[in-house]
Amino acid sequence: MSAEIEEPGHGNSPAAWTAVVVMLVGFAVGTVAFFFAIVWLVWAAVAIVVVGALLGWILSKAGFGVGGARVAQKGH
Repeated sequence: MSAEIEEPGHGNSPAAWTAVVVMLVGFAVGTVAFFFAIVWLVWAAVAIVVVGALLGWILSKAGFGVGGARVAQKGH
């Protein structure tokens, strides 16, 4: 019953944090724009969310993702 279980991690990396922050800004801008019925800004917010997702993917491929070559591994 004492089998070693590898912790999968929580996605705590510069790529993940950057993607989440950019997409969160996009959602916030989109929410305000939707409330005030500013259609062009709603679509701009959608674009921001898409850019955030792409940015996270690009940074992950560049080595800034979990276990990436450019991320310094630190113990707790």
